[in-house]
Amino acid sequence: MDSTNIVEILAYTIPSLITGAVAYFLFESHFKDQQSTRRWLLQKDHQAATLPMRLQAYERMTLFMERINPAQLMVRIAPLSEDKNDYRNIVIAQIEQEFEHNLAQQIYISEKCWSIIITAKNATIQMIRLASNNEKVKDADSLRQAVISDLLEKPSPSSAALAFIKNEVGELW
Repeated sequence: MDSTNIVEILAYTIPSLITGAVAYFLFESHFKDQQSTRRWLLQKDHQAATLPMRLQAYERMTLFMERINPAQLMVRIAPLSEDKNDYRNIVIAQIEQEFEHNLAQQIYISEKCWSIIITAKNATIQMIRLASNNEKVKDADSLRQAVISDLLEKPSPSSAALAFIKNEVGELW
């Protein structure tokens, strides 16, 4: 083989290789674009289906925060006896029951929001326990008054959680 044959072979091979490489990259980018478009459409359909469930979960958590607000609890749950410990236990049991009723909602809300809700629930229970341990609190009615007067001095734990829930729902839009 002489050099003219080699040059002739290279003259045909190099443009073919370049054309093949360009076609490969064009097809690859086209397929990637198609795949990302399909993924975006699936995500859009999925979001349209899950958004109502997520909003319902936030609504239920808002209702939960309102229901465990100590002021609401003290008005809604009347003491069955004068014993402050019995009343404390009834109120805490009511909070735990409300919480257990809404446990499944955690899969639809963010992890941070869920932890803030748990913190608010625990802080509310702690507030009631601290009020019942106060030496001035002698009976169930004085426990109710002590919890409500605590709320006059500081906001309820559920109000911070409610603000976070509202903020997070606002970010969904």
